[in-house]
Amino acid sequence: MDPAIASELDKFPDNDTVPFRATLNHTQSTWARTFHSYPELYIQPQTLPEIEKAISLARRCRRRIATVGCGHSPSAMTTTSSWLINLDHYNKILEINNESGVVRMQSGIRLYMVGDELDKVGLAMPNLGSINQQSIAGAISTGTHGSTLRHGILSSSILSLKITLANGKTETCSPTENEELFRAALISLGALGVISEITFQAVPAFTLEWKQTIDTDFSMFESWGKQLWKQSEFVRVWWFPYTRRAVVWKADKTENEARPPPKSYYDAWLGYHVYHNLLAVSQYVPGILPWIEWFVFGMQYGFINGTVTSAIQPSRQALLMNCLYSQFVNEWALPLHKGPEALRRLSSWLNQLTPSDPDYVPHGIPFSAEGLYVHAPVEVRVTETSNSTTPRPYLDPTCTDEATLYLNATLYRPYNQDPPCRFRYYQGFEYLMKELGGRPHWAKNFETSGPEIEDMYGERLQEWRSIRDNVDPEGMFVGEWHRQVVMGSGPRLALEEIEVMREKAGGGGVLIRGQVGKGVASPLSTKSSEESFDEMRASEITIKGE
Repeated sequence: MDPAIASELDKFPDNDTVPFRATLNHTQSTWARTFHSYPELYIQPQTLPEIEKAISLARRCRRRIATVGCGHSPSAMTTTSSWLINLDHYNKILEINNESGVVRMQSGIRLYMVGDELDKVGLAMPNLGSINQQSIAGAISTGTHGSTLRHGILSSSILSLKITLANGKTETCSPTENEELFRAALISLGALGVISEITFQAVPAFTLEWKQTIDTDFSMFESWGKQLWKQSEFVRVWWFPYTRRAVVWKADKTENEARPPPKSYYDAWLGYHVYHNLLAVSQYVPGILPWIEWFVFGMQYGFINGTVTSAIQPSRQALLMNCLYSQFVNEWALPLHKGPEALRRLSSWLNQLTPSDPDYVPHGIPFSAEGLYVHAPVEVRVTETSNSTTPRPYLDPTCTDEATLYLNATLYRPYNQDPPCRFRYYQGFEYLMKELGGRPHWAKNFETSGPEIEDMYGERLQEWRSIRDNVDPEGMFVGEWHRQVVMGSGPRLALEEIEVMREKAGGGGVLIRGQVGKGVASPLSTKSSEESFDEMRASEITIKGE
């Protein structure tokens, strides 16, 4: 440990009772191994006083703090060369009221642990996203959602929370106490402080009977504004652009006995590795991707339109899906009624349809798709927050006047290698999403620039910044990702970490190095998202190798 840090640590009078659990030589990687960093210290507190002490010490030592859970976000949001707090050992259920369903927990607990503990007392989370590996704090801080018109995003179930701020003090906030801080912290992006405790509204445990059907995407479009999203409590869709088919998954509560799902093709060892290696081959022969889509997902869901599979499972199992391999994900929220237009235009672009094709619509995307082949499927989900009675987070990307549609363009990274289609696919996809009034999911791999984010959120972003600056005026929780996406073009902050270098990492992904305080009063980028895409493409070509 740096002697200066050790000297400051020695000044704390509580060192015998409140340990500082920090280690050196840690490498932090996202789950998808898209980004890596070498934090100076890797800190794993086990109590609230330990969190408060770490923050107070960081302030004295002039260090930035980033907070991470499982690292499932494939973005660079939590990369740091300064201090990294991981809350995996701060993961206890503190209190459960079986009668009211109110649960108080430490913020580092993973969602699967929450589900297991609640199940023991006959409770459950009302909704889940596609995975349950995230920490509860990480899930709410980035706007995690499921797929249902009867529930909002995950943060809508939060009754109150505690957040430890840059002064080392922990504040409680809720709809009735420090409401502005509460709205800012519900989707904080890790830039306000360390969320340390969460009070959550659980529901009685429930079982779901689900059924999924594969059919033409035309059938899905025809039912879009009718029964598609209203037919069951939970509905989600996977859309396959080359075969022009869609899998519609729906689920409702049931009292029937559990019935396991049929064995999944790519969940089995053979299917998993066959698909992975086919994706690897497509890195060199991208033109086989339409055939891969037909073969792999035909094996998984059926080659014949109308094929149905079903099961009955506890909600904490039924709502999940297998993410398979390392991946980039680029997900956007847009008005629900624009879904058919978005998917049809994307299909016309990717398939280079001509007016003679019955599925043709003018796509309006000003980038060529010639020679472009992408991975499938596009994940299609919904949520409803326009009728919510709970405080809306300032950075909530969902629609205020109708239900919200989420479109997620996933690109796999076979054996941790970036797909060659990434730049052009995401360039066209983001152009379309912005034209349709979309906003990017905070935790995903979008390239849209800060000025465009300002236009999307307007006064709400300004209010979030004002609250953030008030509780962390020196930028202890601000990194380069925050600056480029949400912090605007104001002056750099005293403890803000800026990126000073990125290089290709051994084994795939990008290694980012930062420095605290280096960029104070330095000019910031005002590039458009198109220029950002140009930089991304250039970095993929000229990035420094090891």
